[in-house]
Amino acid sequence: MAVQKLPIAKAINESLRTALENDPKVLIMGEDVGKLGGVFRVTDGLQKDFGEERVIDTPLAESGIVGTAIGLALRGYRPVVEIQFDGFVFPAYDQIVTQLAKMHARALGKIKMPVVIRIPYGGGIGAVEHHSESPETLFAHVAGLKVVSPSNSADAYWMMQQAIQSDDPVIFFEPKRRYWDKGEVDKEAIPGPLHKAVVAREGTDLTLAAYGPMVKVCLEAAAAAEEEGKSLEVLDLRSMSPIDFDAVQASVEKTRRLVVVHEAPVFLGTGAEIAARITERCFYHLEAPVLRVGGYHAPYPPARLEEEYLPGLDRVLDAVDRSLAY
Repeated sequence: MAVQKLPIAKAINESLRTALENDPKVLIMGEDVGKLGGVFRVTDGLQKDFGEERVIDTPLAESGIVGTAIGLALRGYRPVVEIQFDGFVFPAYDQIVTQLAKMHARALGKIKMPVVIRIPYGGGIGAVEHHSESPETLFAHVAGLKVVSPSNSADAYWMMQQAIQSDDPVIFFEPKRRYWDKGEVDKEAIPGPLHKAVVAREGTDLTLAAYGPMVKVCLEAAAAAEEEGKSLEVLDLRSMSPIDFDAVQASVEKTRRLVVVHEAPVFLGTGAEIAARITERCFYHLEAPVLRVGGYHAPYPPARLEEEYLPGLDRVLDAVDRSLAY
């Protein structure tokens, strides 16, 4: 069957399996990705089927994992690295931003860096410290890195395929609290460009732009607003670097209002860049300032308080009401 209904985690697993089958140079590396199949079981069964030389259990050493992946890429491999949780990436940050991101430019284009770094990110799972962060802006700021995040199973499958095929490094943020949300995956489909935003719901009164875990919240907000006679367009950005500003502009020129939603802190977040660019591009179309909804400028709280921290339906709808009040 070409079309299957799969959870996001299984869609990524199937995509990794396809890549391993199609290209002997694809390798998977990370903590517990082999025998255990990953803490979220995203790599379940892959080591059993492809062996320990292609699905590699590594030491607990993120800097070493990424550094090894860079060396493998230099030798012609396409390593897919898992960082077990979002907050664990920082020991590898130096390798990512000073080596991985800059190698292509440093070599004047002669060296490719086809490395994918998978990072389960975001909150909503009741985890302890360092397990619920949204550090995507730190990587989107760094030239030389592509930064993407799927919100559904079909994108999870196809965007992983495209990330692995890319000759540039891709930071692939996986919305961990959506891992078991199911959706249809057509393995014979022709996917759109990796960094193109997609209209997830048509609307006329206001645009909600989001990516990863917040797309579902925005779709719920649009459904709730419809009951009050408001028509909200939901734009799934899919990519944080590069950002498809043309798609955002086209939507805003139609709706004349924009609210950007993400889990990461509002302060210097992705929404800040989008707000600035769209204000420049759409100044004479906007009927309200671009508003942002996100996390607070504070360390991620203990699990009992995370529902107060995470943007939810009420905070999104409050921003919608404020925008429409102008």
